[in-house]
Amino acid sequence: MNDLNKWKRIQIITTGGTIEKTYDESDGTLFNRETVIKKKINEKLRLPYTEVIISSVLAKDSLDMNESDRQLICDRIMELHSLEDDPIVILHGTDTMQETAEMASKLIQNPKAPIIFTGAMKPLGFEDSDALQNVTEALICAQLVAPGIFISFHNRLFSVPGVRKNKVKKTFERF
Repeated sequence: MNDLNKWKRIQIITTGGTIEKTYDESDGTLFNRETVIKKKINEKLRLPYTEVIISSVLAKDSLDMNESDRQLICDRIMELHSLEDDPIVILHGTDTMQETAEMASKLIQNPKAPIIFTGAMKPLGFEDSDALQNVTEALICAQLVAPGIFISFHNRLFSVPGVRKNKVKKTFERF
């Protein structure tokens, strides 16, 4: 029987997006600068059996990403994936997350570990944010699901391709 409670290492790749936006009090803007995820995860989650390793690739809103940015993200996924069998969670802006996830699914044909994309509709620091929920769910999925490429969002897990953002419902769905 597989021990689901054994110690685990999970790689998190940050790319920016709403999930990592910070508020600038001086001018009232939201923007991506540096990752705030590590501090928030350490403050908010108890993970005594999980080592979380965070690396930042970009700090961009996904609407500003282009194909070379997506390739950069996929290159980092493939680099980590080739070194270890660790699950990988990618924090990404929701507007183009499915495009990057689909590129990854084309480049990584037979993943040896779960590769899970997630993001948020409101930044991590906001009281009514969905960010911590989505990160937590992605971390759980990364430890429980079979190898593959997925989008984890609002208590749902979708295998890629065939997923899109539903802007009216403010979540993701299969199409």
